[in-house]
Amino acid sequence: MGIFVQSVQGILIIIGLIAVGYVLARRGWFSDEATSLIAKLVTQVALPTYMIYTITHDFTASKLIKLLPDLVIPVLSMTILIGISILMIKILHVNPKHKGLFSSMFFNSNTVFVGLPVNMALFGTKSLPYVLVYYMANTTFFWTLGTYLIQVDGEHKGDFSLKKTLGKLFSPPLLGFIIGLILVLLNVNLPGFVMSDFQYLGNLTIPLSMLFIGISIAHAGLTNVSFHKDNLGILFGRFIAAPLVMAGLFLFIPGPSLMKQVFIIQSAMPVMTNAPVVARLYHADSDYAAIMVTETTLASLVVVPILMMIIK
Repeated sequence: MGIFVQSVQGILIIIGLIAVGYVLARRGWFSDEATSLIAKLVTQVALPTYMIYTITHDFTASKLIKLLPDLVIPVLSMTILIGISILMIKILHVNPKHKGLFSSMFFNSNTVFVGLPVNMALFGTKSLPYVLVYYMANTTFFWTLGTYLIQVDGEHKGDFSLKKTLGKLFSPPLLGFIIGLILVLLNVNLPGFVMSDFQYLGNLTIPLSMLFIGISIAHAGLTNVSFHKDNLGILFGRFIAAPLVMAGLFLFIPGPSLMKQVFIIQSAMPVMTNAPVVARLYHADSDYAAIMVTETTLASLVVVPILMMIIK
């Protein structure tokens, strides 16, 4: 029962922050310009500094090199999920304006804001290395292919441009992540005051992202939270397909029991909270993304504790 309560509390924290953004937006606090500014602050300032601080603070070069082979499992899992998402898009006849978002939300999960506290509550600090391994794979996939797919949703048409494509792939958060890895591998320690600045700026990521989601939900309207086929497809991907694919991989790839448990939990987390922010930034349907973050987070109140009991 303690595990159940702790996991529910972690999810309720997120819902509470989203509720603040929703209430303030309903009271007219945020114009379109202010909402766009929040999206830019998260993706171009808070997240890059969060990446650099987290990687350099939580990893050493030896630990990073030792854990790198374990990346194969989440990478395989997300690659398979991408294929399943494409199949689901065809089966469900997903709205053409949502195809990129649908696929991105189908194979990416909320590994930090929900996944980290949930795994810490269930397995303790010994789970942290595996949490961060999954986080590295998830982050790389989201800020490359996931972000690219969302941006494609926001475009009408245009010729292929290598420069434009590379600009999309190397987004500020991914660059922050890459810089963090390079600093760790080269054993470079940034000055204390710089790390403190990165920590303070990085700490803006979670509250600003949650506020943005609440604002987007207010703009979309809670009446749009429904079980439309596009929505059901994401729920299927997050809570059924993802954990089943991950569990299936461990039938063929041996690994420690703890790693298996952590990876299954991480794969079954809600939609990434950054999806609506990125969608807004690149003129895709951020309301749809915000609704799916809300629906999957609410569903987590039931699904994640049950899954925890099964794998424990």
